[in-house]
Amino acid sequence: MKVPDKKPIEPMEHHNIGDFLKGQSSKILTAIADGDKTAFVLKNGKPIVVVMSNERYARLLKAGIDINDY
Repeated sequence: MKVPDKKPIEPMEHHNIGDFLKGQSSKILTAIADGDKTAFVLKNGKPIVVVMSNERYARLLKAGIDINDY
């Protein structure tokens, strides 16, 4: 029995909170949304928030996964 090929896991992008404070938030968030991606926001090198595109979130809900339950 052949096992289906798994899509390789791509690491999430990392963005420093300082970039948001320097007026880059619109650019960063637009790139995440347009690329249908997820990304960490880091403060002092540690992840504090995960941001994802609305389309990705909608797919999770459609699949029965509500991230608010975790």
